[in-house]
Amino acid sequence: MAPRTASPRLWPGDVSRPVFRQRSLAREWNRRSWFRCRARVVVNHKAAAEVGNDEITLHNVRNCDYRTETDFTPRWETRIVHLSKLTGVDLAINFWGSPWIAHPIASFQFADSLPLAISIETRKAIGQSYSALRGFYRQYELIYIPADERDVIRLRTNYRGEQVYLYHTTASAERARAIFLEYLKHLNQLHERAEFYNAVTDNCTTNIRVANVAAGGKIPPWNWRILLNGKGDELLYQRGFIDRNLPFPELKARSFINPRAKLADASPNFSELIRMGLPQIDR
Repeated sequence: MAPRTASPRLWPGDVSRPVFRQRSLAREWNRRSWFRCRARVVVNHKAAAEVGNDEITLHNVRNCDYRTETDFTPRWETRIVHLSKLTGVDLAINFWGSPWIAHPIASFQFADSLPLAISIETRKAIGQSYSALRGFYRQYELIYIPADERDVIRLRTNYRGEQVYLYHTTASAERARAIFLEYLKHLNQLHERAEFYNAVTDNCTTNIRVANVAAGGKIPPWNWRILLNGKGDELLYQRGFIDRNLPFPELKARSFINPRAKLADASPNFSELIRMGLPQIDR
């Protein structure tokens, strides 16, 4: 599958080069051997969703069984959820280094089943490693990874040693359902035709913003914290997308879930246990 490509720059006297370049990119992408692991975690499967009036079937939901970050049993599941049972959406924000850069993960909550997290990431070919600089130059494929929270969150808290904060958003059930459908729409589009990741215009943060707007939300004004998304939770707080009943420093302190995640570990009640002590919110 060839990623969508912008029309290459026309060189004087050379009208064949754009066509040649597009075909070269397509051939190159189709020949790639995809990395079995991203930071040693499997991402070679691409998810797809069958969307009915209420019942939604998701294929290739990641739920690996971890013993360490490097020792795990790959596991991919098919899950059925019901749109009418979707009650809200939480947002996990994880930091692995600089306080200015973070990775947000939306987690959709259901009344009758486990939460479903969707992480928007880069999909790398064999021999590639992530580079923030190369992220500007269309070097990686964009991928949506639906996953169990015991995989995508526990991996970060318990095995990578990253700092994870979990926030309830103020999105109503109706709004959360619209955002979820936008996620699935893009997920299916990526299953059919690849797109390039871009560190500024097409990344984990901008895709959440686009889904929110496409689901009927107002277009929020641009803010520098969309780019330096490590401060994104402050922006969400200021704009009322997360709970404002507490001062932000207190809210953030109570939203830090690493100690609870380590205690919960592989418990089947992981999602419930990491939310103990989180400030409740009326949606």
